[in-house]
Amino acid sequence: MERSRLAAAMKRWGFSTLEELHQASVDRPEWFWPAAAEDLGIPLHGKVECVRDTSRGRAFPQWFKGATLNVVESCVDRHAADPEQAQRTAVVYEGDSGQRRSLTFAELKRQTDTFAAGLRRLGVAKGDRVALFMPPVPEAAVSVMACANIGAVVVPAFSGYGSDSLATRLQSAEAKVLVTVDSTTRRGKAVPMKAIAEGAAKASPSVQHVVVIRASGEPVDMDAGRDRWWHDVATPLPQGVLPEPPEALDPNHPLFVIYTSGTTGLPKGIVHSHIGYLLKSSVDFGYAFDLQPGDMLGWIADMGWMLGPLMIVGGLQCGSGITMVEGLPDHPEADRMWNIVERNRVTVLGIAPTAARGLRARSGNARPAADLSSLRAFASTGEAWDDPTWHWLFETVGQSRLPILNYTGGTETGGGILSCYTIAPQAPASFCGPLPGMDVDVLDAEGAPTSEIGELVMHNTWVGMTHSFWRDDARYLETYWDRWPDIWVHGDLASVDASGFWRIHGRSDDTLKIGGRRVGPSEIESALVAQPGIAEAAVIGVPDEIKGQNIVAFAVAKPGAEPVDPDALIAGVTQMLGKAMAPSKVHVVEGLPKTRNGKIMRRAIRARYLGEKLGDLSAHDPLTPLEKIPQQA
Repeated sequence: MERSRLAAAMKRWGFSTLEELHQASVDRPEWFWPAAAEDLGIPLHGKVECVRDTSRGRAFPQWFKGATLNVVESCVDRHAADPEQAQRTAVVYEGDSGQRRSLTFAELKRQTDTFAAGLRRLGVAKGDRVALFMPPVPEAAVSVMACANIGAVVVPAFSGYGSDSLATRLQSAEAKVLVTVDSTTRRGKAVPMKAIAEGAAKASPSVQHVVVIRASGEPVDMDAGRDRWWHDVATPLPQGVLPEPPEALDPNHPLFVIYTSGTTGLPKGIVHSHIGYLLKSSVDFGYAFDLQPGDMLGWIADMGWMLGPLMIVGGLQCGSGITMVEGLPDHPEADRMWNIVERNRVTVLGIAPTAARGLRARSGNARPAADLSSLRAFASTGEAWDDPTWHWLFETVGQSRLPILNYTGGTETGGGILSCYTIAPQAPASFCGPLPGMDVDVLDAEGAPTSEIGELVMHNTWVGMTHSFWRDDARYLETYWDRWPDIWVHGDLASVDASGFWRIHGRSDDTLKIGGRRVGPSEIESALVAQPGIAEAAVIGVPDEIKGQNIVAFAVAKPGAEPVDPDALIAGVTQMLGKAMAPSKVHVVEGLPKTRNGKIMRRAIRARYLGEKLGDLSAHDPLTPLEKIPQQA
């Protein structure tokens, strides 16, 4: 409480409870968003003529019209100008094969200015798109900030894509420049990123330049007319030459186009602006996570998903260092994540439930040997927790002193919808409630509020929400705004318990409908993981003429566990949840297919099991083969 940014802001603003603040943030957005920007140190220049302009329609608000802004001023320049802050670590890269590199805020400023100058020499101008296909190396943060400096639009791409998937995004965004690395590793095996980028660039006529970072030192083929080494582009400025100041931008000028994969159709390009991404990430990380100068946020992050860009903008804006981890939590050593905490003095560690389940299984429920005394909180996002793993992380690893800041949102929301706070009570595997500025509700199939599991929705608009899909307003409206008038339907299932704690039960399209009752997969999966010898589980709904759907489960045994009896698992879940919620069949499998950032691919599991079309698998981690899922007999 003594160090809390949020507690201090509430005191200045005259609120005694989080509930009072939240209500005011929803009821008075024209007050809240400017007040938060000022409190968090975001420099808006000029006069704000209109905080929220809805002249294009409710779904397309513009924010802080009349002012100018550039993300780089908040995230880099002001920190580098502070003598103490300038020498603090800004960015750390922990590589898949154990390599480590870092930059201070002063070094980040110098490299941002030199790379921005180099991009300008290549002809990059305001509005041009620059794609990033790389691990979370320090140059990723430099690239984002250099593009922001110019007013170029960053198009981050998942480091696990093949040439075709990358080309689809380059073509859609009409990227002018592609920044990549020579190569990286995945579980120690070489991944030839430059060669993959080469195939994508050849298929993308808009790409004029490919900038290659020498990350591994592996030899690569270079096209003399198109390819340039990073160090030849980001050359130091001549003696006495000052860097060009950041472009003064309309706050709504695009900063990112982040592509998300779907089961059908082309990827959706989610458009985020300078003010939206900056202010929303600052509210989330600054108020919920309480990130401040001197903190260090650590997380497994890929630049192609929401988390990598969010760490760069939100973490740096708050003055915190960020440790961006490539790869897996248990490679090249079983205790890798805990050793990263000790080595970098991480204060807030982000850890996905999937990663925690794996570490718990490998450790036999033991506490890590590493020094975790620097930690003051965990953060978690991406999927629902199971109760046994949550309790292990809280009680055994965190010694019942570290809050688990459960956090959920999406690429399209620009950050979180629900969260826990460092200064609020929490319940296992749940959320304290909506973040400031988010008017959140749970609705039934008819659009009425419900105390049961229902659709997670927003009744308002907020700074940080996507401005649209890239050049596709119609698809944006259809995806989020067409179901009920003036209501954003997010696509998650949620509920609120009698004590006011919120839970997420999975994606709406992962819903099971058993005997007419809508059920999310997480509760059943949690019950399976609570059974002896089970490391993780996934459940799907399979068509049934009588019940509508049957529950079919796929369970993974802990390493070295006794052989698992499927019937015993069904009996255990029946005892915990009742017969109606128990799987009709359990398949014990070697592993579950996941995305590169650790999310279980339930839709792919269902399609594989039923023999249906698999859809877009570009996000699939090939180290988690789908072929391990049996097909329905």
